[in-house]
Amino acid sequence: MKDRLEVMLRDGTPVIVRPLVEEDRAVVAESYRRLSPEARYHRFWTRTGEMLGDALLDRLVHQGPNHMTWAVLDPARELPGLGAASWWRDVNDESHAEVSASVLDRDQGRGVGTLLFAVLWLTAMRAGISRMTGYTLVENRRAARWLINCGGDGEWDGYKLAFHWDLNNLDCLPETHTAADLASWLADLSPVLLEG
Repeated sequence: MKDRLEVMLRDGTPVIVRPLVEEDRAVVAESYRRLSPEARYHRFWTRTGEMLGDALLDRLVHQGPNHMTWAVLDPARELPGLGAASWWRDVNDESHAEVSASVLDRDQGRGVGTLLFAVLWLTAMRAGISRMTGYTLVENRRAARWLINCGGDGEWDGYKLAFHWDLNNLDCLPETHTAADLASWLADLSPVLLEG
């Protein structure tokens, strides 16, 4: 099992994908500061300002059996973080996890989120999780479209959209470019993250 991956984005950019660690606190805080106010609102559903609180930073950088946060880093950039994503195990159902992700505004549309989602999918399976759920606000149409294109089975609860995945069922992936990219990452990374 390998927890540091060196891969290329589909545009040819070499990146490192790895879990966040304590030493990443400053990079995570600065990456958060560089998100647009709209991106911060869509990720945290509140107007949080430019500072990420210490409690949330602690939660993001401390990994464990019930939580993982992975980042995509470009070591050629001054601020290396392109995006990060987490899964959090449900305290009432160990086979279920909630997923969330943020990609810097300037790096959206490059496949960073799809790569991160594949990593979450596989590492959650490795941890014994078989179902994941991701949430988005209704007005975040870009995220909703991406989640649908990743095969999320969606529903609206009157406030937010919830998208669900059965991690053992790749047949749920639709015939979209995003799902094809996700399936490709799952195939490429499975030997490393599940079997390695």
